[in-house]
Amino acid sequence: MPEIITTPISYFEIEMEYAEPDLKMWLDRVNVVQAVWTALKPWNVSVDDVEIIQTGKLSEQGIKFKIPQKLSSFFFGPAYCKFTRDSTNWGVAEETIGIIEAVTTALLSQTKAVIAKRKTTIVLHAQPKKLPFIQITGPLVPPQLAAVEAETPKTMAIVVKWEKRKITIDGSGSLANGIFLRFEREFDGAEPYEEMAHQLKADEDQIFAMLGVQEEA
Repeated sequence: MPEIITTPISYFEIEMEYAEPDLKMWLDRVNVVQAVWTALKPWNVSVDDVEIIQTGKLSEQGIKFKIPQKLSSFFFGPAYCKFTRDSTNWGVAEETIGIIEAVTTALLSQTKAVIAKRKTTIVLHAQPKKLPFIQITGPLVPPQLAAVEAETPKTMAIVVKWEKRKITIDGSGSLANGIFLRFEREFDGAEPYEEMAHQLKADEDQIFAMLGVQEEA
């Protein structure tokens, strides 16, 4: 039987990179700000939720809209835009897609930007109900490394990267007896959000099956 886990801490991010930087979004962005503001009205944003980012590299400067009601934020700058959401689960996937579509449609309607690629990140801090976390992640330690010491490791970490995908598994630094999981995948700029969601859910199911865990209903 799979070990039952809970995920008290979770995070989702999608970074959308433009085919070419649009410096108008840095120099003259009033229309963009107004369009995104209007798009976010259904989620009750206020003036105090808008922040001008003026630090860092030019590509990192822009406008950030906080969406407190949904524990989310949306940032846009001259090179990319980014949406983030805390405390996520698959039950809010449709709602999340709706917000992303609303803000990106507003953004693109006021600029010449074209989204070339989308980079997604899902972070989970999972907590097993019964088993020590190292009992779940320990089998991933290469046998040659596990043989270095006779005693059971206290923790472990593994990072595997492909051209458009990356998986990180580690002990959680935020939860006692927790597992840190980070799934990253890159998509084409034209990929429908629903298809992206199906792929990300399949990625999560694949890793859960490999670890022998199942999220509590």
